[in-house]
Order: sequence, then structure tokens, then C-alpha cells
Amino acid sequence: MIIQLKKNTIFLNEFKLKCSVGKGGIKIKNREGDKITPKGIFSIGKLLYRQDRIDNFVTKLEKVKIKRNMGWCDDSNSSKYNRLVKITKNFKYSHEKLFRKGRLYDLLIPIKYNYKKTKKNKGSAIFFHLTSDYKPTLGCVALKKKDFLIMLKLINKKDRIRIF
Repeated sequence: MIIQLKKNTIFLNEFKLKCSVGKGGIKIKNREGDKITPKGIFSIGKLLYRQDRIDNFVTKLEKVKIKRNMGWCDDSNSSKYNRLVKITKNFKYSHEKLFRKGRLYDLLIPIKYNYKKTKKNKGSAIFFHLTSDYKPTLGCVALKKKDFLIMLKLINKKDRIRIF
């Protein structure tokens, strides 16, 4: 199945799910930090989730519990650029913490943009994640929890997202 994303709507089977996208809109992404949601067709990753906050959901995706030391590297000088990382005292590169006080990353699915053959500074950490207010993101696709849970029931690891 192809998950379709156009403007601020995800089309998934008979469902239309409202979402927010990057402040810079949906375009060809040129660089890290441009606040653009990348245009194109991408695979999706495993579901990362906060078990202490959300544990009752249905999905066909492989699940990974978010731990306190988990992050996503957004530093193109690192060999771990645009990858899930373990945050240690020795990890000196810029990264996003996945275990947060806020609920933004209680449910998170990486969108595999700039993933297979990673290019330095081309962009990283593009996710499906939660929102409470549909404010524009830094490039991610954000849904309300109820809609995210609907999406989880319908998608599987072979699905791709078409952003246009």
C-alpha cells in the first residue's frame, strides 16, 4: 500500500487523516534544517514508542521501546548521521533525544528519507510523530494520537509513503 500525503492530509484506504508538515512546505529537500518536508516516495521504519505512556495499540510494524539513552543523529559529521543512536558520554555529535518530557515522540516512525545512501547535510530525522495542535513542524509529518493509532492499524513494514 502507498500512504499518500498531499498538503496537510494523509490518504490511507478510506481514511483521510489531518496532519501537519514542515514550516517550509512540501518540496525537494536541499539541506539539513530547511524545515521542508521532502517530496518523494519513501519506505518507513520501525515504530518507536514510549511504553510508559502508550502500551495499548495494534500494529503490524516491528516495535521498539524508546529508552532514555536513545537518540537520532542529525550531525552530518558523524558516521551515524540520520540513524538511531545510543546516547553516551562519548557520543559528541548533535542528535535529537527520543525520550522526552513532552509527548511529541511517544509514537514515532522514521520516514526513510536520505537513508539508504546517506548524503551529508541533505536532511535527517524525518518522522511521523504526534502533535496536539497541528503547528508546522521542522520537516516531519505530525498527527493527533487518535489518527496515528488508526494509521498504525492499517500500515505494515512494506508500505511506502508518497509525499507530493
